Amino acid sequence: MARLFDAYVVADWTAAETKKLGDTSLWIGVAKRDVRFRLYTETHNVATRAEGEALLASILADHRKRGDRVLVGLDFNFGYPVGTAARLKLDGIPWQAMWKFVAANVVDKADNTNNRYQVAAKMNRLMTDEAWPLWGAPAKQAQRWLTTTKPPVGAGADIPEFRATENAARKGRLQPKSVWQMHGAGAVGGQTLVGIPAVRRLLESLGSSGAVWPFGTGWRALTPEDVEPLSALVVEVWPSMFDSKPNEGEFKDQAQVRSTAEALAHMDEAGDLAKAFGPPKDATPELIAQVEQEEGWILGV
Repeated sequence: MARLFDAYVVADWTAAETKKLGDTSLWIGVAKRDVRFRLYTETHNVATRAEGEALLASILADHRKRGDRVLVGLDFNFGYPVGTAARLKLDGIPWQAMWKFVAANVVDKADNTNNRYQVAAKMNRLMTDEAWPLWGAPAKQAQRWLTTTKPPVGAGADIPEFRATENAARKGRLQPKSVWQMHGAGAVGGQTLVGIPAVRRLLESLGSSGAVWPFGTGWRALTPEDVEPLSALVVEVWPSMFDSKPNEGEFKDQAQVRSTAEALAHMDEAGDLAKAFGPPKDATPELIAQVEQEEGWILGV
């Protein structure tokens, strides 16, 4: 089978509230082929999310001029556990309603200052009127509807802690964090709140030449004919899934975006990437609908 993509872009997003370069900052890795079709990678580091959005747009514009198809992987949740949109009393297709809600509430300024903890508290207030399911904040951000520590066992027990994709990942050696965790090592809740508006803007700028998997494509194996009309397909990735060893002088996050972009390229070369877009063989129609309409899925799980 022919390769689906010509280039592979992976972004390690950040929820930082200050400008930052180097370790634990925003890195973008690009794997592409030279004129002799040999794969090579390059990495970029920017100090703010606004700069990251601009760089992504520039990279995609350059590839679009050449007629390339690009796979764009972002390392935050594209969806929330099933039932979240309903608890927030949002109308419409759940993932679209959640994206609209998050984009309408998150304020993310050009200098990286943002109100993610306030939005998390608002979500808790609307969902349970308690300090859950979202949890975790620095002491100065703690309040009535958002605590510094995880809620007591049994709090909000009817609200799933994980999406189906995290539950699938946890059956192996992987231990993904819940999107409800806002603060602490490995927490993804903050990145999701500031990341969803960014990917929404990116897709709006791409128009009909961009799509998001699996919401916009269906949860199924993809063919070259499926991606041929696109200049970019945006997916959720988890770089920790892939082996990553920093080269001399590389930062950990820099090595992760490079290694993940390379891994996706090698999967595509081997014909394995197309199948990775599809569900496991034992996926029920109910699970497929849940993933396509609300939760999303991590590519490769």
